[in-house]
Amino acid sequence: MRVLVTGLRGFTGHYVQRELEAYGHQVVGLKSDLTQLESVRQEVQSLQPDAVIHLAAISFVGHGDANAFYQVNLIGTRNLLDALSEHAPNLQRVLLASSANVYGNATEGVINESALPGPVNDYAVSKLAMEYMSRIWMDRLPIVITRPFNYTGVGQAVNFLLPKIVDHFRRGAGEIELGNLDVERDFSDVRTVASIYRCLVECGTAGEIFNVCSGDAFSLSDILAMMAEISGYKIDVKVNPAFVRKNEVRRLVGCSDKLVRHIGKQEALPLRSTLEWMYLA
Repeated sequence: MRVLVTGLRGFTGHYVQRELEAYGHQVVGLKSDLTQLESVRQEVQSLQPDAVIHLAAISFVGHGDANAFYQVNLIGTRNLLDALSEHAPNLQRVLLASSANVYGNATEGVINESALPGPVNDYAVSKLAMEYMSRIWMDRLPIVITRPFNYTGVGQAVNFLLPKIVDHFRRGAGEIELGNLDVERDFSDVRTVASIYRCLVECGTAGEIFNVCSGDAFSLSDILAMMAEISGYKIDVKVNPAFVRKNEVRRLVGCSDKLVRHIGKQEALPLRSTLEWMYLA
């Protein structure tokens, strides 16, 4: 298939392109600014994709401009769907990357797709709004929505948690400043996520929402202990109140049963091996 990937030059896009091309698909990126509807329409008409993976977004929760979340994540996606519905008649799949942040502070066991959303920050609200808005096109486009939990790998910006921790250990830093130490997260390897996205583009069921997750929770203490083993030393941890986010989601752990039923069990890379890959890169 000829697959249009928005956000192709971003962290995830690099791995998605490599995964798709390894399975014989042609990958093209979107050059237009998603907030400029006419430009997006013209480019989509020119490209004529068979499938789309929409990754482009403001994805850092701590991003300083709240309006940007809505301009890019919501209006930008609306412009893309509008263009696809008008000018891409041969689409087999449109994958929209949402976020597990839409679940908010859901803490009762592992979270499946039927859990009620409860977004607690502008990033999450923009992603949930994107999901609702996409329903306008569900009867015209073969849309699949993913809710990825945290994932990481080589090339992710150091303002994200795990790359920041790994970077400190790589530099041999004596201490690290972190925010809430009691948060627990479900972490996956970006290469696993890319594989899942490729499978969903090939055979995902239109109209469905899928968690993309490992199903395992890791605390900051777990991660710091793994990095101490990998690097051979322990780092002093200081809690910086400036890094403690208001409305911090305390625990995010996903259930991938629905995803497995649709595309089969994907081989997941253990978090420790991901951290070692990042440390040695």
